[in-house]
Amino acid sequence: MSVLDATDPLGFDELLSEEDRAVRDTVRAWCRERVLPHIAGWYEAGELPGVRELARELGAIGALGMHLEGYGCAGASAVQYGLACLELEAADSGLRSLVSVQGSLAMYAVHRWGSEEQKRQWLPRMASGEVIGCFGLTEPDHGSDPASMRTTAKRDGPDWVLTGRKMWITNGSVAGVAVVWARTDEGVRGFVVPTTAPGFSAPDIKHKGSLRASVTSELVLDHVRLPGDAVLPGVRGLRGPLSCLSQARYGIVWGALGAARTCLETAREYSTTREQFGKPIGGFQLTQAKLADMSLELNKGLLLALHLGHRMDAGTLRPEQVSYGKLNSVREAIEIARTSRTILGANGISYEYPVMRHANNLESVLTYEGTPEMHQLVIGKLLTGQDAFR
Repeated sequence: MSVLDATDPLGFDELLSEEDRAVRDTVRAWCRERVLPHIAGWYEAGELPGVRELARELGAIGALGMHLEGYGCAGASAVQYGLACLELEAADSGLRSLVSVQGSLAMYAVHRWGSEEQKRQWLPRMASGEVIGCFGLTEPDHGSDPASMRTTAKRDGPDWVLTGRKMWITNGSVAGVAVVWARTDEGVRGFVVPTTAPGFSAPDIKHKGSLRASVTSELVLDHVRLPGDAVLPGVRGLRGPLSCLSQARYGIVWGALGAARTCLETAREYSTTREQFGKPIGGFQLTQAKLADMSLELNKGLLLALHLGHRMDAGTLRPEQVSYGKLNSVREAIEIARTSRTILGANGISYEYPVMRHANNLESVLTYEGTPEMHQLVIGKLLTGQDAFR
């Protein structure tokens, strides 16, 4: 019998098609060449230099809006999109966030709910990376409760006038277009907002301890006047933004496991070379127990992610099922990062190794796109039939 691969002990690769592996390998190679040599420095400096160039390169390999059909999008499967997220976040959560916000939030909103004119105007340029998009839902005082948003859009003759603020917006200051959700007399509506519109600004948020190699901004809408056809015509109410969040959360199900994989592999390799008390620390029972538990949780998470991907491809994936995946992947990933740090000891806090960077990033991933508590309540409602949100 052949020896099992320590990096794929359950034979996960065998469950993937040749095309799946080709997509994964393309994204992995791009990350290895364009991101990994620089990411520690970018993170320490708190910047993502050349983000527009990176976006165009990601567009060139088909990674932007890759699971969407038509309008220049790659039309890849949900599994392939998940594998791309896995590889991007194995490099850094900031890169996966850039792609996730572009494709699963901004592009998906236009693709799913936009007019034909809006789709033709924006999606091809977003798929190529020529235009970066952002998604404005979270507000300074309203995160988990978007129904209480204060941003408003009021009719003024044939136009709309938007007023309000959005917070913690990935890609905000580099975006050419923003999908902004606002309260109207007709309920919550989505708007396609060119960032050149008078009254729109997106100051960057500084002093972050997490997602440092990522553009994070506030959106300020100071009586931004838009034409009547700027509204997304296909949806009213919170169903619109929540459908986009389900798409983004699906990417996180895979992405967080990429960060966990990097941490585990770093710890495993370190344990074979770091010697204490006369032998490699990987030869001690407590270290092996840590590695075994981390490998178990990572590979269970990958199998769940693949199952959810198959359901999305079949059109049967439910938002509650995405909550299972998001809650599990991020909760286990952050524990894997923390445990990996203990194996590296003091070296675990050095940016010479990726573990602390991933651990810090996962603190953001843990709470964005739905906190663990919110996903627990989604699952709890499914199990009991009782709504405990209020």
